[in-house]
Amino acid sequence: MNMNLEKPLIFEPIPMERVWGGRKLSTYGKSLPEGVPIGELWELVDREDAQSIVQSGPLHGQTLNALWNSKRKEIFGARLLEFPSSRFPLLLKLLDAHERLSVQVHPPERVAKALNGEPKTEVWYFLNAAPDAKIYAGLKKGTSQSTFETLLKSGRVEEVLHEIPVHVGGSIFIPSGRIHAIGEHNVIVEIQQNSDTTFRVYDWNRSGLDGRPRQLHIQESLASIDFSDFEPQSQPVAQDLVADCPFFRVRFMKISQPVPAFSTPEFALYTVVSGTIFCGGEEFSVGQSFLVPAQLFTMELHPKGDASVLQTTLA
Repeated sequence: MNMNLEKPLIFEPIPMERVWGGRKLSTYGKSLPEGVPIGELWELVDREDAQSIVQSGPLHGQTLNALWNSKRKEIFGARLLEFPSSRFPLLLKLLDAHERLSVQVHPPERVAKALNGEPKTEVWYFLNAAPDAKIYAGLKKGTSQSTFETLLKSGRVEEVLHEIPVHVGGSIFIPSGRIHAIGEHNVIVEIQQNSDTTFRVYDWNRSGLDGRPRQLHIQESLASIDFSDFEPQSQPVAQDLVADCPFFRVRFMKISQPVPAFSTPEFALYTVVSGTIFCGGEEFSVGQSFLVPAQLFTMELHPKGDASVLQTTLA
């Protein structure tokens, strides 16, 4: 495998059809399959059923999993040689919530294995939104599990969900165990643990793509929800530290002059959220992501005018 790298790595996005999706991701230069609602683009993923592929350059056609397992030091950094997983531990998505998503929860570590799932902590960055857009996260103060279950049975659980208005450029941290839902007309950058376990507790009485009611996971959800998680707040627009947890660190960087990709010989993943960035002779606009390999950590990011990015690294 030729490792004479001179450019950042760009991966082919993987479109995911979702009943709540739309066509908005095409406005970010993304190629979408015709005639179906696309709710997610998996920009970087290493799973058995979904695998990111390098788009061009000397590593063209290589999978993310192959790079993680055979070229970890050169691409990701020597510190990560001891990382215990054989799969790259992060998943990066773009979401187009044309309609609102189900009310859902991701299982925390303490119950995930018993429920045949994987824990998932994530962060949402609001890339675009309608003026009245909102999300739901956590419960209203004082909501008990018994009250929640009673309202769930009568189709009124929305009454106890904590509603938060969305501001473009803001973000919110969604730890595993936090009940949540994305409202309609939101475009979100989602950075998360490498997991695809979601338990739906309520879906607004909606039918799925096959015309039937979508599957719910009531008992799994009730076992996973943190019923002491009341009224979390979103983070303000342009906050420097978007997320810092044991699984990932996400920084918002406003760039007005050239800056090195990273301060140590380790990979950094970038998503452009405003303006245009040049890196290694490649041009990246809003909604595009790229990975700067560890061996190129001094490579510079050059803005065209003012630009801003999300920088994602492992904690």
